[in-house]
Amino acid sequence: MPPSAPAPAEAPLSPAQQRVPQDLRAKVASLMVVGVANYEQARFALDQGAGGLIIPSWADPALLTQEGRDINALRAEYPRPFTVGIDFEGGRVQRHTQVLGEFMPPRALAAATPEVIQGTGFDIGRSLRARGINVDYAPLLDLDVADLGIVGDRSFNAAPDEVVRVGGMFAQGLVDAQVTPTFKHFPGHGRASGDTHLQLAVTPHLEEVRALDMLPYGPLLQRFPRASVMMGHMIVPGLGAEGVPSSLNPEAYRVLRQGDYPGGVPFDGVVITDDLSGMRGILDYAPTPEAVKRAIAAGADQALWSTGADLPGIIDGVTAAVETGEIPLARVDEAATRVQQLLIDDHL
Repeated sequence: MPPSAPAPAEAPLSPAQQRVPQDLRAKVASLMVVGVANYEQARFALDQGAGGLIIPSWADPALLTQEGRDINALRAEYPRPFTVGIDFEGGRVQRHTQVLGEFMPPRALAAATPEVIQGTGFDIGRSLRARGINVDYAPLLDLDVADLGIVGDRSFNAAPDEVVRVGGMFAQGLVDAQVTPTFKHFPGHGRASGDTHLQLAVTPHLEEVRALDMLPYGPLLQRFPRASVMMGHMIVPGLGAEGVPSSLNPEAYRVLRQGDYPGGVPFDGVVITDDLSGMRGILDYAPTPEAVKRAIAAGADQALWSTGADLPGIIDGVTAAVETGEIPLARVDEAATRVQQLLIDDHL
């Protein structure tokens, strides 16, 4: 009888896979990014295993400045790495300027010299990094083509090529300061029917969005494959199931992952949701616990909610969904691995 063939050797785990928690609840928790207003809330979130924190506008500035009770102190206290993100675009969207500095709006920045554009990204990044923040939810790639108030001077331009030019220099400045840039809001908020902070918002048909709004992402993700992408809440007609916000829509994640748009490239970095707790554009569709679960199932690697409310219960709910097969374990493993790769790239 011929000898049986040896069993194929299992592929060795990558460094990122080796850092993924083995316990299921801890693995799920590592996908959560929650708002914290003070040192105690931050410690509670990290004790629950949250993989990331976001510093909202209402946070106590002491969380950035008080020695021994700030983000840097938390990094020294907790042996595992974690992300700390903030919305810091310049202009209308820049948090805690009394600590982090004040910078011109993106539209004004776009008119500056290349040295000033990249230097501004670096100066912002250096200020964030000094306070323990390693992810900036910027730059915004939405095109200002529909006179939508929520976009306006937050947009570099109406032309995709110009957004690529300026957004690339700004992002390079952040990278040079060891801060991860986050391109937002995929698939594109520039022509939405309204502000997703205030209402459910609908874009033009998918083919129109593919032909214009998605165009900045391909060149920038080719240049910055380890950047993050923020998935917006816009409903895109023709994109998967009718009426589903992109942040909960598996087809939106597929399009991004496969680069299925003109000039697109496959993307294997971290995709984070827009806020799942403070925006009517998602809350009018699903409450935060359900939205978190659906976002992860759909393809999000990090689920963000700025209130940080009910973190233990939400972790438990997603964990139960994995245990029952509602969310495949492979989906959670994939997401957790990407989060760990981001932290490796960040040298944390």
